[in-house]
Amino acid sequence: MGQKTSPIGFRTGITLGWQSTWFAPKADYGKFLVEDQKIREYVDAKYNRRVPKGAVAKTEVIRTRNEVKVTLHSGRPGVVIGPRGGEVDRLREELEEVTGRKVAVNVIEIKEPDLNATLVGEAIAEQLSKRASFRRTMKQFCEAAMNSGAKGVKIICAGRLAGSEMARRETQKLGSIPLHTLDADVDYAVATSRTTYGTIGVKVWIYKGKFGEEVERSPRRRPRPPRRTSPAQRRGRPKATPATAPEATAVKESGSSEETNAVGPSTEIDTGEQKSSAEGSGIVKDSG
Repeated sequence: MGQKTSPIGFRTGITLGWQSTWFAPKADYGKFLVEDQKIREYVDAKYNRRVPKGAVAKTEVIRTRNEVKVTLHSGRPGVVIGPRGGEVDRLREELEEVTGRKVAVNVIEIKEPDLNATLVGEAIAEQLSKRASFRRTMKQFCEAAMNSGAKGVKIICAGRLAGSEMARRETQKLGSIPLHTLDADVDYAVATSRTTYGTIGVKVWIYKGKFGEEVERSPRRRPRPPRRTSPAQRRGRPKATPATAPEATAVKESGSSEETNAVGPSTEIDTGEQKSSAEGSGIVKDSG
């Protein structure tokens, strides 16, 4: 049987640090652990489940003798901080009510949201809940991560995909994911998409390279705007533009006026020639 484990827990303490850093005696350990979980659940419900979403990917908790330091890693720090830091102050007061201790809140911006497994998983889950095509969505986020500099991406969606009666699992993979290499920087996250026909689980692995290496961004190509062509032009035939009724009547009227103008001068010329010929011949018609 496969011995699968979380890439985050596998590397914690070796190449990754702990998300909670504090020391407690045996009597207070359970109480502090429950407090940390309450803080993370409160932050997740406030910034990841409501609009506008703050895109908080990770919440770190550091405890000292006097206070609790909470660090939020966010893809949209402007939403978390708020105008003039008002949202941060409000969050600090709410967390102090939850924990009953003095709390200090710090916000760190995530430079590349496309390389964060938590944000990618939540974005895919949101798209699936809006009934988007799961294959197109998975491929789109895989390509976005690779364009941002990732060396490998793997996304797995499992459940009643596209509302099918039988649940199944679909996988999209680009690049390589060295799960056994402890020196490899592999980010991992799980998200849940709640749809009308059931829940769909989303797992995301993103390999960024070895620890200490800088992620090299590949230049993004700007997509060319599509040309607007009609079906007739696509088949190589020129598009016929039939004249509308008002235009046709206007053309007819203009044509008739031109005809009358063309005929008018010729009749005057003919009558003038007749008069001159009559005067030349000396014929005088008596009106009487």
